Amino acid sequence: MNPAPSRKLTRAIHLAGLAATTALLATPALAEQWRGWNIHPPEYPNSIALETFAKEVDERTEGRITPKVYHNAVLGDQPDAIEQTRNGALDFGNFNMGPMGPMVPAANVLSLPFIFESEERMYELMDGEIGERFAAAMEEQGLVALGWFGAGSRSLYNTDHPVETPEDVQGMKVRVMNNDLYVDMIDALGGNATPMAYGEVYQSLTTGVIDGAENNFPSYESSGHYEVAGYYSLTNHLVIPECLCMARSTWDELSEEDQAAVREAGQVATEQQRELWEERTAASRQTALDAGVEINEVPDKSEFQALMQPVYEGFLAENPDLASLVDDIRAAQAD
Repeated sequence: MNPAPSRKLTRAIHLAGLAATTALLATPALAEQWRGWNIHPPEYPNSIALETFAKEVDERTEGRITPKVYHNAVLGDQPDAIEQTRNGALDFGNFNMGPMGPMVPAANVLSLPFIFESEERMYELMDGEIGERFAAAMEEQGLVALGWFGAGSRSLYNTDHPVETPEDVQGMKVRVMNNDLYVDMIDALGGNATPMAYGEVYQSLTTGVIDGAENNFPSYESSGHYEVAGYYSLTNHLVIPECLCMARSTWDELSEEDQAAVREAGQVATEQQRELWEERTAASRQTALDAGVEINEVPDKSEFQALMQPVYEGFLAENPDLASLVDDIRAAQAD
C-alpha cells in the first residue's frame, strides 16, 4: 500500500494548481479574426477608409477583434461576397447598393434614376430616417449597416460625341451594371443597354463592342476608360451610396460594449471616406481634362428625367410595397 501523501506535499500540489489556474485566467483570449471584402485597389478612398475601420475596431476593442481587409476582390466577386457576408463566411465589406438589390429588394430604390437630386441630399437622407429604413431591410437579410459611403454621381461617357439631350443617346451601345433598372434606364433613352463585367469595359470600348458606359469620375479615371472614351457628359443620372456593412451573425456575437465600439469605428471610416472621395473626384476630373477629355454640362436634365417615368411605373408595379419609400425620398427633396 502506498503511503498517504504528507500534509506538506498535499499543500504544495494545491498551491501549484492555484498558480496554474491563475496563470490561465491571466492569459488574454485569442483575438477574434475578421475578414473584410473590398473590390478596390489599396490606394482607393474606400480602401483607405476600410483600413481605418479595421484599425479603429482593433484599438477600440483593445485587440479583442482584429479585422483584416482583402482588397481587389481577391475573396470573390461582389454578388458572391454579399452572399458570403449574409451567411457569415465573411465578417464585413464595402458593397455597392446596386448589386444588393437581388438580396435586399428595397435597395433597388436607390438605383432608380434621379432618385436623389445631388450627393449632398443623398448623404442628408441616408444619415437620417430614410437610411434607417434601408438599414432595417438589410438587417432582415443578414447585414448590419455601419455607414453609407459616397460613390459620386454617375454620368454617361462615350467614344463619339457629347451627350446633351436624350436624342444623343439614340442607338448608342452603353455598358451598364447587371441590374434590370439600369437596362430599362438606357432603353428609355433610346440606347442599347449592354450588361457587362467592369473588367471587360476598356477592351470593349477600344474594339467598338460598346460605344460608351456610365460611371463616376474616379472609376472613369482609375479604369483608364478616359483614354479610349473621350466624351464625358454630366447627366448625373444616378447617385448610389455604398454600404460599410457586416454580417449580422458576427454582430450578434458581440457584447454591447463591442457593438458600440464597432459602430463608432464605422462612423470614423465613413467620414474619412467621404472626404477622400471628394478629393479623389476632383483629382480624377482634372486628370481627364489634362488628357484632353471633353467634359460637358447637360443643359436640361428634365428631358432625361421625364423619360424615366415608365421606369418608375414599371418598378412600382412590381414593388408596390416600396411606393411609400420612393414617395418619402421625393417629398424630402421637394422643399
